[in-house]
Amino acid sequence: MNISYNWLKELIDIDLSPEETAAALTRVGLAVEGIHQHKDDFVLDIDLTSNRPDCLSHLGVARELLAGFGKAIGSVESSSDDPADAGAIPFPALLAPEIVNILAPEICHRFTARIVRGVKVGPSPQWLVDRLESLGERSINNIADITNYVMLELGQPMHAFDLDKLTEGRIVVRMARQGESITTLDDVERTLDASMLVICDAEKPVAVAGVMGGSASGITDTTTNVLIEVAYFMRDSVRQTSRKLDLATEASYRFERGVDIDNLVRASDRAVELIRELAGGDVADIVDIFPTRLSAKEVESRDISAAVKRLTGLSVSNDECSHILSSLGIDAVSSSALSAIYRSPSWRHDIAIEEDLVEEIARHFGYENIADELPPAYGAGEYQSNEEQKKRVRNSLAALGCIEAIGYSFIDAANDGLFETVPGLVTPSLDEPYVTLRDSVIEGAVRMRASLLPGLLGAAKLNFNHQNRDITLFELGKAFAAESSAGSLPRERELFGLVMTGSDVGEGRLMPSRELDFFDVKGAVELVLNAVGISNAAFIPTDARHLRRGQAAAVIVGGVEVGSVGRINEEIAGNYKFRQPVYVAEIDLQAILAQKTEPVRYEPLPKYPSVLRDVSLLVRRDQRFASIRSVVESLAIPICQSVGFVDSFQGKGLADNESSLTIRLEYRSDERTLTEAEVNETHASILAALESELGVRPRI
Repeated sequence: MNISYNWLKELIDIDLSPEETAAALTRVGLAVEGIHQHKDDFVLDIDLTSNRPDCLSHLGVARELLAGFGKAIGSVESSSDDPADAGAIPFPALLAPEIVNILAPEICHRFTARIVRGVKVGPSPQWLVDRLESLGERSINNIADITNYVMLELGQPMHAFDLDKLTEGRIVVRMARQGESITTLDDVERTLDASMLVICDAEKPVAVAGVMGGSASGITDTTTNVLIEVAYFMRDSVRQTSRKLDLATEASYRFERGVDIDNLVRASDRAVELIRELAGGDVADIVDIFPTRLSAKEVESRDISAAVKRLTGLSVSNDECSHILSSLGIDAVSSSALSAIYRSPSWRHDIAIEEDLVEEIARHFGYENIADELPPAYGAGEYQSNEEQKKRVRNSLAALGCIEAIGYSFIDAANDGLFETVPGLVTPSLDEPYVTLRDSVIEGAVRMRASLLPGLLGAAKLNFNHQNRDITLFELGKAFAAESSAGSLPRERELFGLVMTGSDVGEGRLMPSRELDFFDVKGAVELVLNAVGISNAAFIPTDARHLRRGQAAAVIVGGVEVGSVGRINEEIAGNYKFRQPVYVAEIDLQAILAQKTEPVRYEPLPKYPSVLRDVSLLVRRDQRFASIRSVVESLAIPICQSVGFVDSFQGKGLADNESSLTIRLEYRSDERTLTEAEVNETHASILAALESELGVRPRI
């Protein structure tokens, strides 16, 4: 927000240099980021937060500046409250509905109109041109410049219509009709919908309420009769209309954040005063339609001084608290021994609770007076249970050499249907199963991601383009999908994604390396599951559409599918122009963190040696290692400590439907050293059980 130093001095009597003014404003929370000179003036660049629309004007900044010195601002010079004193032509109140008719009072809470006849439109005087230019506004003509000037002075947007171009010379405030259109002042024809508020004449829209006027009713050099509109529109309505039309203006910026509903007549008076001075004309009395009055916000505080002490550590007396609040227009309307009630002024939309009052007092008492001491912390610094588990996931993958990526939540619609999403996220039967953005932040990225994989594969492609072929990236993030019930918020699910490709040893190192494969990415997933206490996961073949058949597995935890792992298929690899195998995994992190896990049990290191036996089994090609492990574990042989996968082979010497599967069996007793005879006997019984139940036999 640009503020003119000379303009401030006209509003209030201050004896401060531009630099001292900037320091005083910064001290009370209106950070001045810079000062630049414009002719004989200085312009202050103030960084405002969105909750302070009252400071989007010179009046608001002047109010804050004076309050910093413990003073309340008086009124800015304006035309007299008595229309006769201002030379106004009386306007019968009975005729007001004939001039202004509000059909949407729930959105247009107040509307004022004033007619000025016999004006002379022309260039603005140089002082007005200079003042607008210093604040980044270009001069148009004296009438338009006056409306902009008053907006910058008082913070109230307004619009001037050519009265003779309004059909029947009257105003109707209503909702737009679906498909209705208007050509705005920027000469763009815009299509409206039924959710947008418009200002119309007797036939058609002449302005988009709170956003921009229409060109057909705009002020031109031939205009002689003007209707000045000053109104109050609901913030949400203006914000939605501005976003839908992709049209942001100085007016919409202020209406979206909130203007002062009690400042409309004052702004209208100021505008017609300047019009009479710079363009002449006869002023009619004001038409003020006020269908929806807003109740003043009241905040109760049992002991405001104690609240300030509790929340900030500042020692401020009750009298000083009241003085600070009063200088900001926040007055105590009632008080007792038990509490006081403070009324927020109409220009402050952000004062709603006691903490807001404390903030105002702390700002003007001085943040620099708050002592540098840590507040008492009870249980601070501890991770919540699921955060602790996520930390374990990150640490385990980092120990494996993986790098965490943080991707955008927005992706291209071209990814629709390419990736199999985690079970239960997307509802395929919906006409629109994905979440679509109406106003995308990134060009082309109109979808909220339903999978982490597009972002991870995009990161892998970027690495390939920079000649990095050894990539292990992971991400923990949210995915989104549309809900089946109308009007519901999108469904969210926290996922874990992984992409691995290249070799297990970086290029250029004098060490033997091998290409990463399916079992590396599967092992990484098992590592993650073990990190959160899950050791009984199963991997079964899957036909997930984004994975290559034969190198893909669904991950099963507790009998429920929670994701998939495998090599991406040829179509997706071609889309990303990958020239080497790329393996991915995507797991429903939310689901696995919700699994009930057994506490970790620690056992002493074994005292007696183990005996390892590797055996190659002839199995069908579709035979899974999990079924073999299940048979061995079901035997519950005490000295058989574990069974693990070693290797698989298909090819020479084997039938087309056969595969050689090598497993490793570990035998050990916790009570004695096993004899070879014991091991041989147990080993033979296990092989016999496998042949009996699964039809597999040792390969000779």
